[in-house]
Order: sequence, then C-alpha cells, then structure tokens
Amino acid sequence: MGVRLSEHFTLSELTKSSTALRRGIPNEPGIVEVGNLKELCSAILEPVRAAFGVPFSPSSGYRSLILNNEIGSSPESQHIRGEAADIEIPGVPNFELASWISDNLEFDQLVLEHYSSDDPSSGWVHVSYVGKNRGEVLRFNGETWGLGLT
Repeated sequence: MGVRLSEHFTLSELTKSSTALRRGIPNEPGIVEVGNLKELCSAILEPVRAAFGVPFSPSSGYRSLILNNEIGSSPESQHIRGEAADIEIPGVPNFELASWISDNLEFDQLVLEHYSSDDPSSGWVHVSYVGKNRGEVLRFNGETWGLGLT
C-alpha cells in the first residue's frame, strides 16, 4: 500500500514518474518535501476528491531536481519542493475542475494548462499550496500565459 500522505493519497502516487523509471532517475523526496506533500493533499487534493466524489491520481507531484531538469520544467518549479500537483478527474472537464478550485480552495497557484474549450478533457490543472498562498490564477496554452481561466 505504501506510505499514506492522507486518506486517499500515497507517497508513491505523488512521486511516480515513468520518465524517472525509464531513465533510472531517482525521485525520492526528503522530509521537508514529504511534509509539503502532506499539506498539499490535505489542503487541495482531499477537498477536490470529496467535492467530486471521483477517485483520481495526480499525473505529476514531487519531482527531484534531476527529473525536473530532464523533462525541461522550470528550475523554480514548485514540484521540486513537493508543493504542486498536476491533476485531472475522469469525466470532469478541466475548466470545471479549475473553476471549482479557484472558487472554493485556498491555493498558491492554479494553472489551467494546455486546455482547449473545443475539447473539455484537454490539458490538465496544475495547483500548488505553500501555506502563505498568493491565489494566483493563470492559463497556459503551450505558448503564451494569461491571467485568469478565460
């Protein structure tokens, strides 16, 4: 079963990476990062699970610095500190998910990524939690950034 971070989420779920497995890259968080992941689960992932009532597993959570660099992500990524997750919920449009989080939860950053209104299941939702949160809402289409979800 693995180490539980919260009722519905495990450490192995929040550290899994096919890229890390394929390339032999270690992806083990330290004590601080595990603590951050627990806060992320408590403040964001569990409330989302409760609101939608649908099991889901983040597509990306913690990333070691080496893994983060390997996939070409920002060196300042909150994933490195265990403060962020990329999520989708089966059967729920990503815009609806992002809107619900924006309206109902305290978060640091919420990004609707690679979403197209022509395809409600496109993209994913990046959400972070740090304790002293900015409540920043952004969208990213793969080329340009914008404020807000629309």
